[in-house]
Amino acid sequence: DFLFFWGAVFLITTTLVAFLKKENQELIPAKEETKGITDTYRLLFSIIKMPAVLTFCILILTSKVGFSAADAVTGLKLVEEGVPKEHLALLAVPMVPLQIILPLVISKYTAGPQPLNTFYKAMPYRLLLGLEFALLVWWAPKVKHEGGFPVYYYAVVVLSYALHQITLYSMYVAIMAFNAKVSDPLIGGTYMTLLNTVSNLGGNWPSTVALWLVDPLTVKECAGAQGHTCASAETAEV
Repeated sequence: DFLFFWGAVFLITTTLVAFLKKENQELIPAKEETKGITDTYRLLFSIIKMPAVLTFCILILTSKVGFSAADAVTGLKLVEEGVPKEHLALLAVPMVPLQIILPLVISKYTAGPQPLNTFYKAMPYRLLLGLEFALLVWWAPKVKHEGGFPVYYYAVVVLSYALHQITLYSMYVAIMAFNAKVSDPLIGGTYMTLLNTVSNLGGNWPSTVALWLVDPLTVKECAGAQGHTCASAETAEV
């Protein structure tokens, strides 16, 4: 029902945009050069080989390593500590209005000549929130009782996620603003696609590696089996 409702809203709104929104014929943007697939990839490689672009790609490919574990694993660890999945899902509801408002607010600070300043300023706070998320996971079994978790624990979780969203969107909007600012208008689509793809890859590969490392880096204890280890899934089953 949830997916059906929002699917209907999506179809209705996009249809209304298609029929009711008219293009401004007076403003004719600069025509973007169209190229074939081979020429487009050649152009991409020539862009990547530029020293400034290569340095920027390395930056955004590695910038999210520091908080990848906190972003990818916190929710899973909270569920492991007993926080119900449906409660975590409900806690995401208050984040929706925040996610809508944040880009509008942050865009005012990224519209200037140096949009990456917002990115750099938000990074230390996001790193600190990773430590705070670790404390939330450590704190969970301390406050858990027979009826579940107290209301104040959920309040702290919501506040933590809200602060995390602020830092996340500050970095995201700043990167998008910078990509739009430096892209050559003549090849804007190709340029923007390259930078946005690298930016998305920079957020996905650290999370994948973090999830892969969770099991080997997790300390496990075998109850009632002295002298045996539970370091791997195979030994834990035995």
